[in-house]
Amino acid sequence: MATAVVPRVFKNYINGEWVESAGNKAFENRNPANTEELVGLFPDSTAEDVDAAVDAAREAFRSWRLVPAPKRAEILYQAAQTLAKRKEDLARDMTREMGKVLAETRGDVQEAVDMTYYMAGEGRRLFGQTTPSELANKFAMSVRQPLGPCALITPWNFPMAIPSWKIMPALVCGNTVVIKPAEDTPLSAYSLVQILAESGLPRGVVNIVNGGGPEVGQPLVQHDDIAAVSFTGSGEVGRIVNEACAPKLRPCHLEMGGKNILIVLDDANVDLAVEGAVWAGFGTTGQRCTAASRVAVHKKVYKEFLEKFLERVKALRVGDGLDAVTDMGPCINEEQLKKVMSYVAIGKNEGAKLECGGNRLEGGAWAHGWFHQPTVFADCTGKMRIAQEEIFGPVVAVLPVSDFEESIELANGIRYGLSASIYTRDVNKAFQAMRDLHTGIVYVNAPTIGAEVHLPFGGTKETGNGHREAGSAALDFYSEWKTLYVDYSDRLQRAQMDR
Repeated sequence: MATAVVPRVFKNYINGEWVESAGNKAFENRNPANTEELVGLFPDSTAEDVDAAVDAAREAFRSWRLVPAPKRAEILYQAAQTLAKRKEDLARDMTREMGKVLAETRGDVQEAVDMTYYMAGEGRRLFGQTTPSELANKFAMSVRQPLGPCALITPWNFPMAIPSWKIMPALVCGNTVVIKPAEDTPLSAYSLVQILAESGLPRGVVNIVNGGGPEVGQPLVQHDDIAAVSFTGSGEVGRIVNEACAPKLRPCHLEMGGKNILIVLDDANVDLAVEGAVWAGFGTTGQRCTAASRVAVHKKVYKEFLEKFLERVKALRVGDGLDAVTDMGPCINEEQLKKVMSYVAIGKNEGAKLECGGNRLEGGAWAHGWFHQPTVFADCTGKMRIAQEEIFGPVVAVLPVSDFEESIELANGIRYGLSASIYTRDVNKAFQAMRDLHTGIVYVNAPTIGAEVHLPFGGTKETGNGHREAGSAALDFYSEWKTLYVDYSDRLQRAQMDR
């Protein structure tokens, strides 16, 4: 007689212990490529769990902020080494819960490795300034100070990389954290926190509470003892987070949507541009904030580009990300799949030309997953909704343009401003584009994805609220400046009045 497989049960991590949720409820984490596979059961937490986690973070902050930054960094360095050793297992777990292909989840884990090593290095580089005073016998300097307990809310598309972007700079600056990972991908954040705990973090410095937005996210960002909030996700939820932080003037970092463009000029290496457009449009099933869901192509090379692009897209193999032959995995869930399908209908109704794809994949190997065909619309205009709104799926709109100036105007004519790329051999046009594209990131002869951890990541307009992740820029959010003056003149000096 067959026996049922007992599902793996996970817990929250609060004050250095793995604990059940106060409500003793759980939610399922299922494989989006095969919904019959239950990855695990995770705590469906409550505000009571949030209170416990924030209390732990508040108490731990008292001592953690006093640990020398290089000592804090040593713990991160140990965590980075462990992440690197377990990379393959972590990547396979991530593919099972998120769906993207194994090569991509390896990259996701590697980004967490890189970020953790980088921020470990910042433990000896939390530099301030020393500067000559305008008065005699007076010393002036500035130092970074931690903020306190930080609330971190992370998305499902990069379930280990993005948590590392937030946790590591927060910790190295001397803050404590409470993280709420996305409900679709809690396992990767769980594993990251587990490795940090194993690496020697004191009790309460890092805490993880699983659950929904209203049940966990809302009480977390509204908690009186939270010093700062960092959120990555949709613009709709980002506004709610912003409004929750506003009454207390609480520092709030928002990283939200994108509608990124890949520009192909008439002098471009068309074959290179095609490869870039395929990777940027359909990598991670288009479920990236930096995905190139718009491709603007000069009319002189439009036909050549479109033919080669369609040939490559039609050849993409869709399936389980653990299968070595798979090029593109599933959508994350049924809701996201339905959103993609609704935008395909919108594109058709707007008069865009459906060149390939456009349908859900069903039956056979796709029978129990949320799969959609790689989809390309051609002859689009900049005002179409499929060229204006973030779809977050495998749908790309191709738009013809007459010249460089039109491509820049088209690129900037949206409410987002995260990433853009241009393919050209004209160095003058490349530098004009770098100057004139109103985005936080610009690539030349490379796709719109591929950020590196030692440089700032973030966007303009409705993509965010001005803060940046990654690089030393992240330290500016997770610390605040304190300016110090030491007067050793042994008399009253009144700054500008005594000059």
